[in-house]
Amino acid sequence: MSLQATTPSYRPWLTGMSEAIPLLGGYVPVAISFGLIATQAGFSTWEAVLISTLIYAGASQFLFVGMVAAGAPLWLVVAMTLLINLRHVVYAPNLAPWLTSSRWWPWLMHGLTDQIFAVAHARLPQLPASQRLGWFTGAALLAWLSWIGGTALGAVAGGELIARWTLMGEILPFALPALFLVLIAPRFTSRRWSLALGLTILSALLLTILGLTNLAIPLAAACGALCFQVVKFGHSQRSEHAQGDRHE
Repeated sequence: MSLQATTPSYRPWLTGMSEAIPLLGGYVPVAISFGLIATQAGFSTWEAVLISTLIYAGASQFLFVGMVAAGAPLWLVVAMTLLINLRHVVYAPNLAPWLTSSRWWPWLMHGLTDQIFAVAHARLPQLPASQRLGWFTGAALLAWLSWIGGTALGAVAGGELIARWTLMGEILPFALPALFLVLIAPRFTSRRWSLALGLTILSALLLTILGLTNLAIPLAAACGALCFQVVKFGHSQRSEHAQGDRHE
């Protein structure tokens, strides 16, 4: 019997967890911030934890809490939350070629976040097919539990932590923007991404200044995506013309 055949079935789980540990540096502060904001908005500790357990959608949770606290209609809250999470329509097809057949994948997709996608997209192709399910399960489970734990900590002790360390109250609101900035910063090396991200940021700021706070995120994202596709289309057209000129 080969060594690979005798490898414990839990080894890929442990590998996935260990490789997801660096993500906790971003997950836990943002989760603490969410737990604190949720309780300040009138949600109970258990409600905040339940939101992080079931919705588990980062920015969408902050939007959800803010809109509910502001008295927005339920249909609008649900629609906006789903709109922000449309990015998962792009995530899943990019991971699909590396997902081995398993009845557990529909359940595990609950753990597909921006950060897990980024790590999985780079890591899954490097793993043997037999280890991909376990690796993803371990990584996603650790991230999910850290998010829930951070939310509980923020909801229970967030106020006390801020009262003891006032600087923390100034830092926590920037935890989520900082986390996303780390994800998008490397993209500014590309002209196409720089234009799309720059337009997204400017659109969000302008819409916020105009008072369209709830619509700022989805509309700015739509502007950035449209800009990216227009630049991409223009680049492909120029490439086709250049190839045609060379053939002539």
